Amino acid sequence: MRFKPYPHKSGKIVRWLFPNLLWFKPSEKPTIYLTFDDGPIPEITENVLSILEKFDAKATFFCIGDNVKKNPHIFKKVIDAGHSVGNHTQNHLNGWATENEDYFDNINKCKNTILEEYSKLEMFEQVSLYRPPYGKLTPEQFQKISTEYQIVMWDVLTGDFDKFLSRKVCLQKSIECTESGSIITFHDSIKAAKNMLYTLPRYLEHFSEKGFIFEKL
Repeated sequence: MRFKPYPHKSGKIVRWLFPNLLWFKPSEKPTIYLTFDDGPIPEITENVLSILEKFDAKATFFCIGDNVKKNPHIFKKVIDAGHSVGNHTQNHLNGWATENEDYFDNINKCKNTILEEYSKLEMFEQVSLYRPPYGKLTPEQFQKISTEYQIVMWDVLTGDFDKFLSRKVCLQKSIECTESGSIITFHDSIKAAKNMLYTLPRYLEHFSEKGFIFEKL
């Protein structure tokens, strides 16, 4: 079954309608904010880290707690490389399809999983960034979560997860929709790997040549 159409660009209207969500981050310098959802995953996340290092790029990884628990050595590599991390629930739950109590509990499990790994690294960081899986939150969930987290959405959705989207179109759309201040979403997941690992280095090369820098949130 074909994915339903989705916008690659969030646009100013949606940012105006939901101003308390972080969609875009203006900067004096030409800056792009790279984000990756769903990891850490063996080989895939490690390939991402290698590509980012090549372009001196920093990023924010919105981690699934269960994947952190299964792959703590890769999580450590993300931290050691100087990237930031955020909460993406313990089990990639859809807020629209989950009871509030279960949803909040799952977010807390992810938070505790990340904090446990931080403690092993003798770090005492806070987990202050949250991205809802599928971008789906109810108003009640938003009110509760926003008291503890900055909820991060995106300005550019690459569509790397879409198996019907060609690699070249994924790259083209990602470049066309990006501007300085864009928060762009990739996925370091098995499903997205084919498009993402093709698009990411070419995307970074394109904007590096134009003088952009790549920062974490």
